[in-house]
Amino acid sequence: MIVVTGAAGFIGSVLAVRLLEANYRQLVLVDDFSVTSKRVNHEHLAATARVDRDKFPAWLQANESQVQFIFHLGARTDTTEQDSQLLNRLNFDYSKEIWNMCVEFGLPLIYASSAATYGDGSMGYMDSHDIVSKLQPLNPYGQSKNNFDAWAIAQKRQPYFWAGFKFFNVYGPNEFHKKRMASVVLHTFRQVQATGSMKLFRSHREDYQDGHQTRDFVHVEDVCSVLLHFMHHRIATSSGLYNLGSGQGRTFLDLAQATFHAMGKEPNISFIDTPLDIRDTYQYFTQADLTKLRASGYAEPFRTLEEGIDDYVKNHLIPATSREPRGFFGESA
Repeated sequence: MIVVTGAAGFIGSVLAVRLLEANYRQLVLVDDFSVTSKRVNHEHLAATARVDRDKFPAWLQANESQVQFIFHLGARTDTTEQDSQLLNRLNFDYSKEIWNMCVEFGLPLIYASSAATYGDGSMGYMDSHDIVSKLQPLNPYGQSKNNFDAWAIAQKRQPYFWAGFKFFNVYGPNEFHKKRMASVVLHTFRQVQATGSMKLFRSHREDYQDGHQTRDFVHVEDVCSVLLHFMHHRIATSSGLYNLGSGQGRTFLDLAQATFHAMGKEPNISFIDTPLDIRDTYQYFTQADLTKLRASGYAEPFRTLEEGIDDYVKNHLIPATSREPRGFFGESA
């Protein structure tokens, strides 16, 4: 059996679909399945078992001999969450428990880290283990992820194969439940649909034009392709931390224009001041260094931003708005 934690969430639910499409029928989904806004992501999946996240450690103790691989994608992912105790419990302690059981039972493990670990980017975006202890994330979420990365690489007892992936700005289907934490693509689509225009943060730095703040946007299907590749090509010498982005930084202006184009509309973009409470810590550039990922043997191309947005808008967002109530997009139903 293959286990996917966070299976009701964004990346986890898409990965579960990909596994089923690849004829992995012995699939165990782990999450808090009481969250109704996530139901559309998982209720159609033909899983061998659905296990509540709090009961999963006991379940694994009882069923470890039947498990072949664990994808640990479950986490508290709200970057504005200030409850460090909650983040520590869900993102650090829970991950340590899964790690230790993988060591005990000889199970390979892939887990979700985050590009939020890089903080303001002043140390660059290289996925070297040497800089993990020096990174200074800008929020408790990023700190919780970096804490686990640092703990993992320091362990003498490790799963025979493990990989932690630092996800950059992932977008694509099954993110509707994320509300304010959803991708900028979804927010742009909703704003254009509602008003016919899009407002972007203006630049408050002389070296960046308005709208030219840059992010590494990566389609969720590309993320899942990488995860599946590592499941199939797991060797001990490949264990470690990896960046997972497209490897190309693109501007918010690029993203907005691509979304207008996919919707068949002329761009109508204006700029507003970046809120004061985030202005000093606002990132102006992120871009995943994929040298290590490519050296591991992953050679598949990533979708361009335009290709990814075109697919997302035309094949998911537009069809969803035509068949779902307003509440589907996180608004009042």
